[in-house]
Amino acid sequence: MTPIEILIEYWPRLLDGTVMTIKLTFLGALIAALVSPGLALIRVQAPVMLQVPVRVYISFMRGTPILAQLFLIYYGSGQFRPILTEWGLWTFFRDPFNCALLAFALNSTAYQTEILRGGIMGVNRGEIEAARAIGMTRLTTLRRVVFPHAYRIAWPALGNEVILLMKASALASVVTVFDIMGRTRQIFSRTFDFSIYLWAAVIYLCITAVFVLIWRQIEHRLSRHIDAPHANRVGAVPLKEGQG
Repeated sequence: MTPIEILIEYWPRLLDGTVMTIKLTFLGALIAALVSPGLALIRVQAPVMLQVPVRVYISFMRGTPILAQLFLIYYGSGQFRPILTEWGLWTFFRDPFNCALLAFALNSTAYQTEILRGGIMGVNRGEIEAARAIGMTRLTTLRRVVFPHAYRIAWPALGNEVILLMKASALASVVTVFDIMGRTRQIFSRTFDFSIYLWAAVIYLCITAVFVLIWRQIEHRLSRHIDAPHANRVGAVPLKEGQG
């Protein structure tokens, strides 16, 4: 069979794997995005003793391969089946998708926390002091000053983290979650046609290209009030001598 014939015959399986990859990546990144702001604040503002557990967690998740983390959650949870059953959690951990999602969310949370920490530390202290001077509460300052600026600073790095998470989702196939790579391996085991891996690479490339385009559009919208004055200065017509 030619590569085109392979694609025509097996595109439903590849489409199913693509949906699974997008689902794993989106949900994992979303969960991490909801948790990481609080952890980033702890890393920046909390007392040292409160920071220790967060630092240990981040060091472990960033210092070990995500494949090892996936194995620890998927296979390791079986060692605690009686306890998990007693707590009503075994139904969750016996599902490969749930274990993969948990592993990716925990891993991405660690990276997003550190990225946001850098963004928070990059916020101009003068803007924070100005917010306090006009009577903003601590929560209002975080909501209207600190986090908007922090996310604007960290946005490109956060996009890179989501892309890396999407690529790492290929590891989910080792625990029988049939993402793009899982479906590709299934097809290859039937056809022994190596071109199917080329089609998988093309799919990953297309997903990444679309994501980068969307992410950059959001980045431009976040920075439009910064870019506009700059554009006005660049496009301004200089006054002639004697004018003004």
